[in-house]
Amino acid sequence: MRKIYYLAFAALLVSCGNSSKELKAQAEKDSLQNVIDQKDTEINDLMGIFNDVQDGFKLINEAENRVNMLKANAESNGAKANIRENMQFIQERLQENRQKIEELQRKLDQSSIIAAKFKEAVATLQQQLDEKNQQLDELRMQLSIKDQKIAALGDTLTSLKDENTQVKAEKDRSEMIARNQDEQLNTAWYVFGTNKELKSHNILIKGDVLKGNYDANYLTKIDIRKTTVIPLNSKSATILTTHPTGTYTLLKDSKGLYTLRISDPAKFWSVSKYLVIKTK
Repeated sequence: MRKIYYLAFAALLVSCGNSSKELKAQAEKDSLQNVIDQKDTEINDLMGIFNDVQDGFKLINEAENRVNMLKANAESNGAKANIRENMQFIQERLQENRQKIEELQRKLDQSSIIAAKFKEAVATLQQQLDEKNQQLDELRMQLSIKDQKIAALGDTLTSLKDENTQVKAEKDRSEMIARNQDEQLNTAWYVFGTNKELKSHNILIKGDVLKGNYDANYLTKIDIRKTTVIPLNSKSATILTTHPTGTYTLLKDSKGLYTLRISDPAKFWSVSKYLVIKTK
């Protein structure tokens, strides 16, 4: 009977020993799992930030391409506005990437992960960020130079417009002077009337023609290029002013009324631009 008790007690001790080992093993397993979970969390956190930085560089590259395409038409207001928007976008994305890279470096320093390759990747991101900042400065300089050229071109165009305006004004004045001179050269005055009518307007004074203070409003102004026929409505016509022979004819119509026809206007009016004819 006593032997049975010893066997049972021994079995109990063995059982307790096994349970203790299982508990210890489970505890070690749980601790290891916690370490793995922690490292997974850290890695996922780092990779999330890393991917955000890469996405940021992708957006920056796209914005840079847009700016480079818009530079060709930087003088237009629409292109200028788009360039400003994209440059502002690039600046903001670079600032965000700078902050995320600093966060990555800080988390790596505090992390339990020993990952040389990951640190190298972060260093590469930092180098890329520095290069992008340099490219942004160069892009700003290029745009500044282009703005200066556009401004200079604008000044040149303004100057040319002013010069063109002056040239046009001079041309207009010259043309007006030429028209006035042409009009004067081709303007003449004529009058016909009876002896009494001509005297009443001081056209004829004691046998002299247009010598005194005659009534200029009584004369008719004509363009010698257009007026070559003057109906006199009279059966008697005597030209009192001097005009070369052979440059005109006095013709009678069926009613015996005279009409003056000028065959060579330039020569007819070369001696005098005034024509006075006495009729009855």
